[in-house]
Amino acid sequence: MQPAQAIDWSYAPAPETFPVEIQQEHGLFIGGKFVDPRSRKHFDTVDPATEKRLSSVAEAGKADVDAAVKAAQKAFKAWSRLRPAERAGYLFRIARRIQERARELAVLESMDNGKPIKETRDVDVPLVAQHFFHHAGWCDKLAHAVPGIDPRPIGVCAQVIPWNFPLLMAAWKIAPALACGNTVVLKPAETTPLTALRLAEILQEVDLPPGVVNIVTGAGETGRLLVEHPDVQKVAFTGSTDVGKRIARACAGTDKRLTLELGGKSPNIIFADAPMDQAIEGIVNGIWFNQGQVCCAGSRLLVEESVVDEVIGRLTHRMRSLRVGNPLDKNTDVGAINSRQQLERVNSFIECGVREGADRIVCFDGALPDTGYWVAPTLFRGVQPAHTIAREEIFGPVLTVLTFRTPDEAIARANDTNYGLSAGVWTSRASKAYEVAAGVKAGVVWLNTFNQFDATSPFGGFKESGFGREGGRAGLAAYLA
Repeated sequence: MQPAQAIDWSYAPAPETFPVEIQQEHGLFIGGKFVDPRSRKHFDTVDPATEKRLSSVAEAGKADVDAAVKAAQKAFKAWSRLRPAERAGYLFRIARRIQERARELAVLESMDNGKPIKETRDVDVPLVAQHFFHHAGWCDKLAHAVPGIDPRPIGVCAQVIPWNFPLLMAAWKIAPALACGNTVVLKPAETTPLTALRLAEILQEVDLPPGVVNIVTGAGETGRLLVEHPDVQKVAFTGSTDVGKRIARACAGTDKRLTLELGGKSPNIIFADAPMDQAIEGIVNGIWFNQGQVCCAGSRLLVEESVVDEVIGRLTHRMRSLRVGNPLDKNTDVGAINSRQQLERVNSFIECGVREGADRIVCFDGALPDTGYWVAPTLFRGVQPAHTIAREEIFGPVLTVLTFRTPDEAIARANDTNYGLSAGVWTSRASKAYEVAAGVKAGVVWLNTFNQFDATSPFGGFKESGFGREGGRAGLAAYLA
């Protein structure tokens, strides 16, 4: 009898084959056209999985931002007076064209951002189309959106978005602004500008009137020039809490409307009576499938003390099956960190956790790629509430585990943070779920699930996670005078 051979359960590579052409150089999108920057400056955007240059992108200076705002001002006169049904028609056409070009957008997003193709393909891009479809339906119903007001557009909206959901964040902001009759100047993150610029091509294809949406690319200085521009009536920002505070100071004392969606240190609360298989997948989905590069990532795991060993055992077993690597491989679970700067930040927090005495667990049997920006899925147990990794937003695939004994203690530990963006509660008892959810100070609380989004549901936070809501009927209020 021959000895049984070990079975290799690993998947064969399944690389994405959809061809996506990327221009070697991108201009700014102003007044319905792609134009060269008056600043004459460009910067490179790179693939975080390979560190290869993808394209050279225009860096907007003061004159470019002025031109974009003027184009938006000019377009506002006609766009704000357009019949709501006609505005809806444009949004419907944008949504349909996004669906038609969905595979192309998903591949481009993975190349520029580093997240796995199965996330961009199955989550991000469908939600992008959904937001345009949803807000198209609101165009002729704005009188019912915010009771008690005469719905009027505000004017020119400056919108600054981050690199973690580049195209989805653009849709979150552009769709409601246009539905309400406003015009837009959008600044995408400097590390992920390509899908926003590809969206500009779609706006040309559907014949959106020139200047209704303008896209200026650049880094922090471009964003500052846009936010502080005197002819901007509304500022919407998604990003770090530190930058959000600076924007709030810049807008203070002006008549600018402001909404901020900032950082988070979101708790995932697991009770002993939780549906464990479902909870483990929810934890993995909340922190590792998105590389932890989500403001609402479930980066703090609060586990009832009696089942902490079981939960960590199940988690470490599940971590061993996670596949880290090429974002364009359909089998990849954990992609690349978006930039070298972010990689250094994540690694510095991991070193800090070890230095402060937490027990680091890395259950990843493979080798990380030689090039690109990578962090293996990491779990810290033995974490105390005072530890830096339990309090600061890491924005990487790092999970900290704390324990509790009673529902009151779980609520207290969940609220022991400067943030208040989201939370998850896992239990088989509905009364306990609603009691804990009511006590947690978070803008969104998921019950027996995590990181579920829908265009009809408002999203936003409390405390240092910002203010205002995006999505749903509540998100329209920020774009109506």
